[in-house]
Amino acid sequence: MIVRELLGGIYFGTPRGTENGRAYNTESYSREEVRRIANTAFALAKNRRRNVVSVDKANVLESSALWREVCAEVAEQNSDIAFRSMYVDNCAMQLIAKPQQFDVIVTSNMFGDILSDEAAMLAGSLGLLPSASIGGAVGIFEPIHGSAPDIAGTGAANPIGAILSVAMLLEHGLGLTREATKLDRAVQRVLNRGYRTPDLKSRTGKATASDRRVSTKEMGELVCDFLRTPDAM
Repeated sequence: MIVRELLGGIYFGTPRGTENGRAYNTESYSREEVRRIANTAFALAKNRRRNVVSVDKANVLESSALWREVCAEVAEQNSDIAFRSMYVDNCAMQLIAKPQQFDVIVTSNMFGDILSDEAAMLAGSLGLLPSASIGGAVGIFEPIHGSAPDIAGTGAANPIGAILSVAMLLEHGLGLTREATKLDRAVQRVLNRGYRTPDLKSRTGKATASDRRVSTKEMGELVCDFLRTPDAM
């Protein structure tokens, strides 16, 4: 689970602009902004494997030094959760080398943007991954890949990211954990049986004999079929 701060950092910092042949952006965080997202990460970790890694670049960035300091303070208030800080370049390497060491990663807007796309390849495709923008009065739940207009209407799109976004809505938006788990398991069963949309390939980058190629509609119908089975839970 990557918890990415969405309202601050270099994407929104000021001043920013282009003048006299130079371009500039500002990375800025307040203690309260960091504390808010850190609290969210630790709350999520309590219902998972109780492990939080805060990712920054505190060795060269003042904004990251503050990030590291505040996350450590929040960690002290959640002593039942394992915690450590990690530089973003090391985290990028560790995600590939040993992804199972991570449970909840909390990081800034730009670092989260980059690391979440890298982590998508651990699953096999951007088309598999859901996301949630939560913390305000209204949450937004959507697949991380956008609308993919280039393949609209071709039957090639992977609907699983959208389906699992509904699971996130059920769990994190409505508190319906049982129903979210049921949907997660239905998706897992379909994938375990070898059903694949065109974006999903083996580690060799090629289709395998066990792959069972299906369209967008067929994949969605398969998930629905498993949801209807009596032992879906």
